[in-house]
Amino acid sequence: MVMRSRKLRPVGGVTVRQKSETSISSGSDDLSLTLQLLLHALEQNTWNQSQNITVCLSVLRLSLSLLSDSRQQKFYLPVHRSGSRLDQIMWLQTLLLLGLVGLMLDVCYGYSSEDEDYYMQELLSREHYQRVSEDRATDGRQTPGRGIGKESRSTSAASKAAGGSDSASAVKSGNKKSEKNKKAVKAAGGVSDGSFTADKDDCPPLGLETLKIDDFQLHASTMRHYGLGPHRGRLNIQGGLLEDDLYDGGWCAGRNDPLQWFEVDARRLMKFTGVVTQGRSSLWSSDWVSSYKVLLSNDSHSWVTLKNGSRDLIFIGNREKEIPVLNTFPKPMVARYIRINPRSWFPSGGICMRVEILGCPMPDPNNYYRRRNEVTTTDNLDFRHHSYKEMRQLMKVVNDMCPNITRIYNIGKSYNGQKLYAIEISDNPGEHELGEPEFRYTAGSHGNEVLGRELLLLLMQFMCQEYLSGNPRIRHLVDETRIHLLPSINPDGYEKAFAAGSELSGWSLGRWSHDGLDIHHNFPDLNAVLWEAEARNWVPRKFHNHHVPVPDWYRSENATVAVETRALVSWMEKIPFVLGGNLQGGELVVTFPFDRTRSVTALRQLTPTADDHVFRWLAFSYASTHRLMTDVSRRVCHTDDFAKEDGTINGASWHTAAGSMNDFSYLHTNCFELSMYVGCDKYPHESELPEEWENNRESLLVFMEQVHRGIKGVIRDVQGKGIANAIVSVDGINHDIRTASDGDYWRLLNPGEYRVTVRAEGFSVSSKVCAVGYDIGASRCDFVLGRSNLSRIKEIMQKFNKQPISMRERLRQRRLLDT
Repeated sequence: MVMRSRKLRPVGGVTVRQKSETSISSGSDDLSLTLQLLLHALEQNTWNQSQNITVCLSVLRLSLSLLSDSRQQKFYLPVHRSGSRLDQIMWLQTLLLLGLVGLMLDVCYGYSSEDEDYYMQELLSREHYQRVSEDRATDGRQTPGRGIGKESRSTSAASKAAGGSDSASAVKSGNKKSEKNKKAVKAAGGVSDGSFTADKDDCPPLGLETLKIDDFQLHASTMRHYGLGPHRGRLNIQGGLLEDDLYDGGWCAGRNDPLQWFEVDARRLMKFTGVVTQGRSSLWSSDWVSSYKVLLSNDSHSWVTLKNGSRDLIFIGNREKEIPVLNTFPKPMVARYIRINPRSWFPSGGICMRVEILGCPMPDPNNYYRRRNEVTTTDNLDFRHHSYKEMRQLMKVVNDMCPNITRIYNIGKSYNGQKLYAIEISDNPGEHELGEPEFRYTAGSHGNEVLGRELLLLLMQFMCQEYLSGNPRIRHLVDETRIHLLPSINPDGYEKAFAAGSELSGWSLGRWSHDGLDIHHNFPDLNAVLWEAEARNWVPRKFHNHHVPVPDWYRSENATVAVETRALVSWMEKIPFVLGGNLQGGELVVTFPFDRTRSVTALRQLTPTADDHVFRWLAFSYASTHRLMTDVSRRVCHTDDFAKEDGTINGASWHTAAGSMNDFSYLHTNCFELSMYVGCDKYPHESELPEEWENNRESLLVFMEQVHRGIKGVIRDVQGKGIANAIVSVDGINHDIRTASDGDYWRLLNPGEYRVTVRAEGFSVSSKVCAVGYDIGASRCDFVLGRSNLSRIKEIMQKFNKQPISMRERLRQRRLLDT
């Protein structure tokens, strides 16, 4: 054996003596050098995030020891014995050591190469799953600030580069297709050049929350169970009350390790600009991802990790499970598939996410199917989100366009002093016309449910434009109805949600009033008052089944009542509304009273009103004309499939809630009130507003027209004067109504014949049969009441300053005379 010594040269801070040998095993020294260099690099490494570093060092030291033993056994063979058995053993030993080094790399970095089998890697490193430390993950998030969906948005602070070797592509793929795919993504701007100044591309969400992305476009590495599958990984999706059911609150991986991923297939080339994440929605568990990587692909087989220069980007995720966090990319990334790879998570929880992806579709003129199914609108309306000031200006513009049919007024002020503006649309605004029913739409009782607010702003624009253009349907509706639109009941809450933006307001930011009250459920609980009276058999002799009085404690200044609620109560008592709808968000369903269960312990229980058949028709009239509510093929928004119930449900059957606006309106006034949940997304991006308008436009008009279904008339005395507060009863329906100050009334009824009875203090009772047809237009049913004999006697006695003597008083006086 001949050896030639070489000069010492430092490599990576380690001085290594290199040797060369004439034996066939001369490569063993090169292998030894490589192992020593790797050992030194790992010992000096400061960027590695995995706690498996100890294992890696142990493997390297073992490899060096084995190589040293092989030298001591002098397995150096002459050249002429190259085909001997010892030669084969030496080469086999060298190959085994190289394989051991390759395995060590995978264990060190804690993830698999691009094309390896996941379950094989799981078997190899089952005992070494560790969470990536959060300390070295770089903050690239954006917490709620000025978020997506506003005219002026601020992109998040750019994510700094984390360790370069902690990359999903540490082991290079030899697949040419993979390299070609990487070049394609890079050419499209997928990899930054080292600088981290995010391009300001305001791309809308793909539609995970709005269900534009269907379940088959969502994939994941593993899932804990079906209810936590990738189809549940949608931003703001809500879980059920029960844990681990079919409708849970997010995607949760089946294993907690850095090999998990959540994938979205856009089904076309997209320019991806950012990711919004949340944790799992659960009352009982706390699960969220605190850092993650982003990978992209054009074929779903080979993936490119989002980089900043030569280093992989690790984005900071969530610090709790509800507040959304936005991370924007350094540059737009053009690809079809996007994958999120969690790197660390809440220590006491697991890998669970709810996600929205931001991206702009690339031009695709050949995609006929997509163009054919796009929902567009021809209405020239202002499709954007409006601040409080912009809302007021828009209402002023509508009033200026149609001054003869509109009037702006306010019903009070919010906690912060913002006026609650309403607009009236009628052929004679500002005046109640005899025989003309009053209708109202309200929205924004929950400030973060923004879609209803914008729909009412669009509706007032639409009605003004169509009235001016001579649309006969709109002209008839305006001429025969006094319409009130109140777009923002809770402007204080809306301002909080508006400041965050459409994707960052979360599920509850801005929901309550400024003093923390749920305005929609802040009304007096008149259900309990009525049901107690019924239990004592006081109805109808001692207690009316309608116009249930408000308790005195509720009107006191110390009562826990929002100022917005007090303004609503005063407004509802002042105007004789017949029908109303309050627009809400977060679901696709129409609910009707009662909203509270009779049983105190029941969370869900069918609790119908006396007018249940009328309420069901009213609810169905809206749901059936909505583009999505009754579509049985659509995906459920959260946990309940309302399409099976024709898009309607009794409020108490869904969830019990005392003191709702719907129940109060029915029991305290003549108005039949329903709640329309007009979209799965409470705060959709403004790019979604045209489609949402098309979804709801016909429903909004049809529901208004239902105010003309039933009977109407005027109750007069023999002199022709209207009788106020006369009670109108319908046989078989244990709920009465009362006449307005001019004696006119409206009673919503389904088609059929009804015996109607009218009573008024000091007048005789009158009854007649009234028929209701199937066509729109209330049937006329007037009454003339004569004075009762008792009222005439009282009138005569009062005229001559004498009081009638009761029979008991007469008997007492007779006994006194007899004695």
